[in-house]
Amino acid sequence: MTSSGVRHDTSPSAVTSPGVPPATRREDLVTVLFGAVLTAGAMSDGWAHTNIIETIEGFFTPWHGLLYAGFVATAAWTFWLAYRRRGGAPRWWRDGWPAGYRVGAIAAVTFLLAGLADLAWHETLGVEVGLDAAFSPSHLLLDASAVLLVTSPLRSWWAGGEGGARSVTGVASLVLGAMAPSILLTYASAFLTLAPTRTIGLGAQQQAVLGVDAYLLTTLLLVGPFLLVHRRRATVGTGAALVAGVALYDLVMHEFPTTQTWAALGALGGAALADALLWRLDAVRGPAAPLRLPLAGALLGGLLVAGHLTGLALAAGVRWTPEVTGGVVVLAALLGALLGGLAARPAGPAPVPATPTPAVPAQAVPLGRR
Repeated sequence: MTSSGVRHDTSPSAVTSPGVPPATRREDLVTVLFGAVLTAGAMSDGWAHTNIIETIEGFFTPWHGLLYAGFVATAAWTFWLAYRRRGGAPRWWRDGWPAGYRVGAIAAVTFLLAGLADLAWHETLGVEVGLDAAFSPSHLLLDASAVLLVTSPLRSWWAGGEGGARSVTGVASLVLGAMAPSILLTYASAFLTLAPTRTIGLGAQQQAVLGVDAYLLTTLLLVGPFLLVHRRRATVGTGAALVAGVALYDLVMHEFPTTQTWAALGALGGAALADALLWRLDAVRGPAAPLRLPLAGALLGGLLVAGHLTGLALAAGVRWTPEVTGGVVVLAALLGALLGGLAARPAGPAPVPATPTPAVPAQAVPLGRR
Protein backbone atom coordinates (compact mmCIF):
# COMPACT_ATOMS: atom_id res chain seq x y z
CA MET A 1 0.00 0.00 0.00
CA THR A 2 1.27 3.47 -0.77
CA SER A 3 1.02 6.80 0.94
CA SER A 4 0.50 10.01 -1.02
CA GLY A 5 -0.10 12.67 1.58
CA VAL A 6 0.86 16.29 1.19
CA ARG A 7 4.50 17.05 1.86
CA HIS A 8 6.97 19.84 1.27
CA ASP A 9 9.69 19.54 -1.36
CA THR A 10 13.06 18.54 0.02
CA SER A 11 14.83 17.91 -3.27
CA PRO A 12 18.28 19.45 -3.86
CA SER A 13 16.78 21.99 -6.26
CA ALA A 14 14.65 23.37 -3.45
CA VAL A 15 17.46 23.73 -0.92
CA THR A 16 18.80 27.25 -0.36
CA SER A 17 21.59 28.65 1.74
CA PRO A 18 20.92 29.85 5.29
CA GLY A 19 20.12 33.54 5.36
CA VAL A 20 18.77 33.62 1.80
CA PRO A 21 15.06 34.49 1.80
CA PRO A 22 12.79 32.55 -0.54
CA ALA A 23 11.24 34.21 -3.56
CA THR A 24 8.15 36.25 -2.85
CA ARG A 25 4.87 35.73 -4.63
CA ARG A 26 5.50 38.89 -6.66
CA GLU A 27 8.97 37.71 -7.67
CA ASP A 28 7.55 34.37 -8.81
CA LEU A 29 4.83 36.21 -10.73
CA VAL A 30 7.41 38.28 -12.63
CA THR A 31 9.26 35.08 -13.52
CA VAL A 32 6.02 33.57 -14.82
CA LEU A 33 5.29 36.64 -16.97
CA PHE A 34 8.76 36.63 -18.51
CA GLY A 35 8.47 32.88 -19.05
CA ALA A 36 5.16 33.46 -20.81
CA VAL A 37 6.93 35.80 -23.26
CA LEU A 38 9.52 33.11 -23.93
CA THR A 39 6.75 30.55 -24.48
CA ALA A 40 4.82 32.91 -26.77
CA GLY A 41 7.97 33.34 -28.83
CA ALA A 42 8.35 29.58 -29.16
CA MET A 43 4.68 29.31 -30.10
CA SER A 44 4.97 31.99 -32.78
CA ASP A 45 8.11 30.34 -34.14
CA GLY A 46 6.25 27.04 -34.37
CA TRP A 47 3.43 28.80 -36.23
CA ALA A 48 5.93 30.29 -38.65
CA HIS A 49 7.62 26.94 -39.29
CA THR A 50 4.21 25.40 -39.97
CA ASN A 51 2.57 28.09 -42.10
CA ILE A 52 5.11 30.36 -43.77
CA ILE A 53 8.24 28.23 -43.95
CA GLU A 54 9.04 29.46 -47.46
CA THR A 55 9.68 33.00 -46.18
CA ILE A 56 12.10 31.95 -43.42
CA GLU A 57 15.66 32.20 -44.63
CA GLY A 58 17.77 32.01 -41.49
CA PHE A 59 18.09 32.47 -37.77
CA PHE A 60 17.22 36.16 -37.52
CA THR A 61 13.42 36.30 -37.66
CA PRO A 62 10.80 38.26 -35.67
CA TRP A 63 9.69 35.02 -33.99
CA HIS A 64 13.18 34.15 -32.86
CA GLY A 65 13.44 37.75 -31.66
CA LEU A 66 10.41 37.32 -29.38
CA LEU A 67 11.68 33.95 -28.19
CA TYR A 68 15.13 35.21 -27.25
CA ALA A 69 13.78 38.45 -25.78
CA GLY A 70 11.70 36.31 -23.42
CA PHE A 71 14.76 34.23 -22.63
CA VAL A 72 16.98 37.24 -21.89
CA ALA A 73 14.32 38.75 -19.62
CA THR A 74 13.74 35.47 -17.74
CA ALA A 75 17.45 34.71 -17.38
CA ALA A 76 18.36 38.25 -16.29
CA TRP A 77 15.55 38.27 -13.72
CA THR A 78 16.63 34.87 -12.39
CA PHE A 79 20.20 36.10 -11.85
CA TRP A 80 18.95 39.36 -10.37
CA LEU A 81 17.02 37.45 -7.73
CA ALA A 82 20.29 35.92 -6.53
CA TYR A 83 22.28 39.16 -6.81
CA ARG A 84 19.80 41.14 -4.73
CA ARG A 85 20.29 38.56 -1.94
CA ARG A 86 24.05 39.07 -1.86
CA GLY A 87 23.78 40.59 1.64
CA GLY A 88 22.99 37.16 3.06
CA ALA A 89 25.26 35.31 0.60
CA PRO A 90 28.37 37.26 -0.48
CA ARG A 91 29.12 34.57 -3.08
CA TRP A 92 25.69 35.13 -4.55
CA TRP A 93 26.52 33.39 -7.83
CA ARG A 94 26.87 30.18 -5.83
CA ASP A 95 24.80 30.59 -2.67
CA GLY A 96 22.31 33.40 -3.30
CA TRP A 97 19.59 31.54 -5.18
CA PRO A 98 16.10 31.49 -3.69
CA ALA A 99 14.72 28.01 -3.21
CA GLY A 100 13.85 26.52 -6.59
CA TYR A 101 15.87 28.94 -8.73
CA ARG A 102 19.34 27.36 -8.74
CA VAL A 103 18.30 24.83 -11.41
CA GLY A 104 16.73 27.66 -13.43
CA ALA A 105 20.04 29.54 -13.39
CA ILE A 106 21.91 26.50 -14.70
CA ALA A 107 19.22 26.11 -17.37
CA ALA A 108 19.71 29.74 -18.43
CA VAL A 109 23.36 28.99 -19.18
CA THR A 110 22.56 25.82 -21.15
CA PHE A 111 19.81 27.68 -23.05
CA LEU A 112 22.36 30.32 -24.09
CA LEU A 113 24.79 27.66 -25.30
CA ALA A 114 22.00 25.86 -27.17
CA GLY A 115 20.93 29.16 -28.76
CA LEU A 116 24.44 29.73 -30.08
CA ALA A 117 24.45 26.16 -31.41
CA ASP A 118 21.05 26.79 -33.03
CA LEU A 119 22.41 29.92 -34.69
CA ALA A 120 25.31 27.99 -36.16
CA TRP A 121 22.97 25.17 -37.19
CA HIS A 122 20.53 27.47 -39.01
CA GLU A 123 23.24 29.46 -40.75
CA THR A 124 25.04 26.29 -41.84
CA LEU A 125 22.27 23.81 -42.65
CA GLY A 126 19.25 26.08 -43.12
CA VAL A 127 15.78 25.95 -41.58
CA GLU A 128 14.41 22.61 -40.45
CA VAL A 129 10.95 21.38 -41.48
CA GLY A 130 8.70 18.73 -39.91
CA LEU A 131 10.51 15.99 -38.04
CA ASP A 132 13.86 17.66 -38.70
CA ALA A 133 12.75 20.59 -36.54
CA ALA A 134 11.44 18.25 -33.82
CA PHE A 135 14.65 16.23 -33.59
CA SER A 136 17.25 18.94 -34.17
CA PRO A 137 19.82 18.52 -31.34
CA SER A 138 19.98 22.26 -30.68
CA HIS A 139 16.17 22.45 -30.50
CA LEU A 140 16.05 19.54 -28.03
CA LEU A 141 18.60 21.22 -25.75
CA LEU A 142 16.78 24.55 -26.03
CA ASP A 143 13.53 22.87 -25.09
CA ALA A 144 14.92 20.99 -22.09
CA SER A 145 16.58 24.18 -20.83
CA ALA A 146 13.37 26.18 -21.29
CA VAL A 147 11.39 23.66 -19.22
CA LEU A 148 13.81 23.99 -16.29
CA LEU A 149 14.00 27.77 -16.60
CA VAL A 150 10.27 28.55 -16.66
CA THR A 151 9.46 26.09 -13.85
CA SER A 152 11.53 27.92 -11.22
CA PRO A 153 8.33 29.42 -9.67
CA LEU A 154 6.88 25.91 -9.51
CA ARG A 155 9.82 24.66 -7.45
CA SER A 156 9.67 27.82 -5.37
CA TRP A 157 6.01 27.09 -4.61
CA TRP A 158 6.82 23.50 -3.66
CA ALA A 159 9.59 24.63 -1.33
CA GLY A 160 7.36 27.15 0.45
CA GLY A 161 4.42 24.79 0.83
CA GLU A 162 1.93 27.66 0.63
CA GLY A 163 -1.57 27.39 -0.77
CA GLY A 164 -4.15 29.98 -1.71
CA ALA A 165 -3.08 32.70 -4.12
CA ARG A 166 0.49 31.36 -4.19
CA SER A 167 -0.83 28.32 -6.03
CA VAL A 168 -1.61 30.50 -9.07
CA THR A 169 2.02 31.18 -9.91
CA GLY A 170 2.95 27.57 -9.19
CA VAL A 171 0.29 26.13 -11.53
CA ALA A 172 1.00 28.77 -14.20
CA SER A 173 4.68 27.82 -14.10
CA LEU A 174 3.73 24.14 -14.38
CA VAL A 175 1.61 24.87 -17.45
CA LEU A 176 4.46 26.79 -19.12
CA GLY A 177 6.75 23.85 -18.42
CA ALA A 178 4.29 21.42 -20.04
CA MET A 179 3.75 23.71 -23.04
CA ALA A 180 7.45 23.96 -23.86
CA PRO A 181 7.87 20.38 -25.19
CA SER A 182 4.66 20.65 -27.23
CA ILE A 183 6.38 22.35 -30.15
CA LEU A 184 8.58 19.27 -30.61
CA LEU A 185 5.73 16.76 -30.14
CA THR A 186 3.13 18.05 -32.59
CA TYR A 187 3.81 15.08 -34.86
CA ALA A 188 2.34 12.85 -32.12
CA SER A 189 -0.18 15.07 -30.34
CA ALA A 190 -3.71 13.88 -29.63
CA PHE A 191 -4.90 17.46 -29.99
CA LEU A 192 -4.00 17.41 -33.68
CA THR A 193 -4.87 13.85 -34.65
CA LEU A 194 -7.85 13.00 -36.85
CA ALA A 195 -7.21 9.25 -36.78
CA PRO A 196 -10.43 8.39 -34.89
CA THR A 197 -12.50 10.06 -37.63
CA ARG A 198 -11.23 7.57 -40.21
CA THR A 199 -12.36 3.96 -40.68
CA ILE A 200 -9.93 1.23 -39.66
CA GLY A 201 -9.57 -0.88 -42.78
CA LEU A 202 -7.72 -4.15 -43.28
CA GLY A 203 -4.81 -2.39 -44.95
CA ALA A 204 -5.00 0.92 -43.09
CA GLN A 205 -4.51 0.05 -39.45
CA GLN A 206 -1.20 1.88 -39.16
CA GLN A 207 -2.94 5.24 -39.01
CA ALA A 208 -5.11 4.03 -36.13
CA VAL A 209 -2.02 2.75 -34.32
CA LEU A 210 -0.40 6.18 -34.65
CA GLY A 211 -3.60 7.72 -33.29
CA VAL A 212 -3.54 5.46 -30.24
CA ASP A 213 0.14 6.30 -29.72
CA ALA A 214 -0.71 10.02 -29.84
CA TYR A 215 -3.31 9.57 -27.09
CA LEU A 216 -0.86 7.69 -24.88
CA LEU A 217 1.95 10.22 -25.40
CA THR A 218 -0.38 13.12 -24.68
CA THR A 219 -1.63 11.35 -21.54
CA LEU A 220 1.97 10.96 -20.38
CA LEU A 221 2.71 14.63 -21.09
CA LEU A 222 -0.31 15.87 -19.12
CA VAL A 223 -0.83 13.37 -16.31
CA GLY A 224 2.83 13.26 -15.25
CA PRO A 225 3.09 17.00 -14.40
CA PHE A 226 -0.37 16.93 -12.85
CA LEU A 227 0.64 14.21 -10.41
CA LEU A 228 3.78 16.11 -9.39
CA VAL A 229 1.50 18.87 -8.08
CA HIS A 230 -1.29 16.64 -6.78
CA ARG A 231 1.04 14.56 -4.61
CA ARG A 232 2.05 17.72 -2.72
CA ARG A 233 -1.15 19.71 -2.64
CA ALA A 234 -4.55 19.18 -4.28
CA THR A 235 -5.08 22.33 -6.37
CA VAL A 236 -8.40 22.80 -8.13
CA GLY A 237 -8.09 23.44 -11.86
CA THR A 238 -4.59 22.04 -12.37
CA GLY A 239 -5.68 19.35 -14.84
CA ALA A 240 -7.85 21.75 -16.85
CA ALA A 241 -5.07 24.36 -16.94
CA LEU A 242 -2.58 21.81 -18.28
CA VAL A 243 -4.97 20.64 -21.00
CA ALA A 244 -5.84 24.22 -21.99
CA GLY A 245 -2.20 25.28 -22.21
CA VAL A 246 -0.92 22.33 -24.24
CA ALA A 247 -3.98 22.31 -26.54
CA LEU A 248 -3.61 26.06 -27.16
CA TYR A 249 0.06 25.56 -28.02
CA ASP A 250 -0.77 22.91 -30.61
CA LEU A 251 -3.82 24.60 -32.12
CA VAL A 252 -2.14 27.99 -32.59
CA MET A 253 0.49 26.44 -34.85
CA HIS A 254 -2.26 25.17 -37.15
CA GLU A 255 -4.51 28.25 -36.83
CA PHE A 256 -7.29 26.55 -34.86
CA PRO A 257 -8.67 23.90 -37.24
CA THR A 258 -12.38 23.48 -36.49
CA THR A 259 -12.55 19.74 -35.77
CA GLN A 260 -9.46 19.65 -33.57
CA THR A 261 -10.62 22.76 -31.69
CA TRP A 262 -13.94 21.12 -30.77
CA ALA A 263 -12.12 17.97 -29.73
CA ALA A 264 -9.77 20.02 -27.53
CA LEU A 265 -12.78 21.63 -25.85
CA GLY A 266 -14.09 18.14 -25.13
CA ALA A 267 -10.74 17.19 -23.55
CA LEU A 268 -10.86 20.37 -21.49
CA GLY A 269 -14.31 19.42 -20.22
CA GLY A 270 -13.07 15.94 -19.30
CA ALA A 271 -10.11 17.39 -17.40
CA ALA A 272 -12.37 19.85 -15.57
CA LEU A 273 -14.63 16.96 -14.55
CA ALA A 274 -11.60 15.04 -13.27
CA ASP A 275 -10.51 18.10 -11.25
CA ALA A 276 -13.94 18.34 -9.64
CA LEU A 277 -14.12 14.62 -8.83
CA LEU A 278 -10.64 14.59 -7.32
CA TRP A 279 -11.43 17.64 -5.19
CA ARG A 280 -14.50 15.86 -3.89
CA LEU A 281 -12.60 12.64 -3.25
CA ASP A 282 -9.96 14.51 -1.25
CA ALA A 283 -12.70 16.17 0.78
CA VAL A 284 -14.25 12.78 1.58
CA ARG A 285 -11.22 10.46 1.82
CA GLY A 286 -8.53 12.91 2.90
CA PRO A 287 -5.14 13.71 1.32
CA ALA A 288 -3.49 10.63 2.81
CA ALA A 289 -6.00 8.08 1.50
CA PRO A 290 -4.58 4.85 0.05
CA LEU A 291 -4.21 4.70 -3.74
CA ARG A 292 -4.93 8.43 -3.97
CA LEU A 293 -2.43 9.11 -6.76
CA PRO A 294 -3.18 6.05 -8.93
CA LEU A 295 -6.85 6.98 -8.76
CA ALA A 296 -6.07 10.59 -9.68
CA GLY A 297 -3.96 9.55 -12.66
CA ALA A 298 -6.60 7.12 -13.89
CA LEU A 299 -9.40 9.68 -13.65
CA LEU A 300 -7.51 12.45 -15.44
CA GLY A 301 -6.09 10.18 -18.15
CA GLY A 302 -9.34 8.40 -18.90
CA LEU A 303 -11.62 11.45 -18.77
CA LEU A 304 -9.49 13.74 -20.90
CA VAL A 305 -9.24 11.08 -23.65
CA ALA A 306 -12.95 10.30 -23.38
CA GLY A 307 -13.71 14.01 -23.59
CA HIS A 308 -11.50 14.42 -26.64
CA LEU A 309 -13.17 11.53 -28.44
CA THR A 310 -16.57 12.98 -27.55
CA GLY A 311 -15.58 16.31 -29.08
CA LEU A 312 -14.37 14.55 -32.23
CA ALA A 313 -17.62 12.59 -32.42
CA LEU A 314 -19.68 15.77 -32.24
CA ALA A 315 -17.54 17.65 -34.76
CA ALA A 316 -16.80 15.01 -37.39
CA GLY A 317 -17.87 11.58 -36.15
CA VAL A 318 -15.70 8.78 -34.72
CA ARG A 319 -15.23 5.84 -37.08
CA TRP A 320 -12.99 3.68 -34.96
CA THR A 321 -14.51 0.40 -33.84
CA PRO A 322 -16.06 0.31 -30.35
CA GLU A 323 -13.19 -1.94 -29.24
CA VAL A 324 -10.49 0.56 -30.23
CA THR A 325 -12.48 3.59 -29.05
CA GLY A 326 -13.18 2.12 -25.63
CA GLY A 327 -9.77 0.50 -25.44
CA VAL A 328 -7.83 3.74 -25.87
CA VAL A 329 -9.80 5.29 -22.99
CA VAL A 330 -8.99 2.31 -20.78
CA LEU A 331 -5.33 2.40 -21.84
CA ALA A 332 -5.09 6.08 -20.95
CA ALA A 333 -6.66 5.38 -17.55
CA LEU A 334 -4.29 2.47 -16.92
CA LEU A 335 -1.29 4.59 -17.92
CA GLY A 336 -2.45 7.32 -15.57
CA ALA A 337 -2.85 4.80 -12.74
CA LEU A 338 0.64 3.46 -13.40
CA LEU A 339 2.10 6.98 -13.30
CA GLY A 340 0.22 7.57 -10.06
CA GLY A 341 1.67 4.44 -8.54
CA LEU A 342 5.18 5.54 -9.52
CA ALA A 343 4.61 9.03 -8.11
CA ALA A 344 3.28 7.81 -4.76
CA ARG A 345 5.70 7.63 -1.87
CA PRO A 346 6.09 4.11 -0.49
CA ALA A 347 4.80 3.61 3.01
CA GLY A 348 7.46 3.40 5.67
CA PRO A 349 8.15 0.10 7.45
CA ALA A 350 5.72 -0.80 10.17
CA PRO A 351 7.13 -0.09 13.63
CA VAL A 352 8.37 -3.18 15.39
CA PRO A 353 6.85 -3.48 18.87
CA ALA A 354 9.40 -3.38 21.60
CA THR A 355 9.99 -6.74 23.30
CA PRO A 356 9.96 -6.41 27.06
CA THR A 357 13.23 -7.46 28.63
CA PRO A 358 12.68 -10.11 31.32
CA ALA A 359 13.86 -9.11 34.72
CA VAL A 360 17.03 -10.92 35.75
CA PRO A 361 16.87 -11.98 39.41
CA ALA A 362 19.79 -10.93 41.52
CA GLN A 363 22.11 -13.78 42.30
CA ALA A 364 22.28 -14.91 45.87
CA VAL A 365 25.56 -14.02 47.55
CA PRO A 366 26.90 -16.48 50.13
CA LEU A 367 26.83 -15.17 53.66
CA GLY A 368 30.53 -15.58 54.01
CA ARG A 369 31.18 -13.16 51.17
CA ARG A 370 28.94 -10.36 52.40
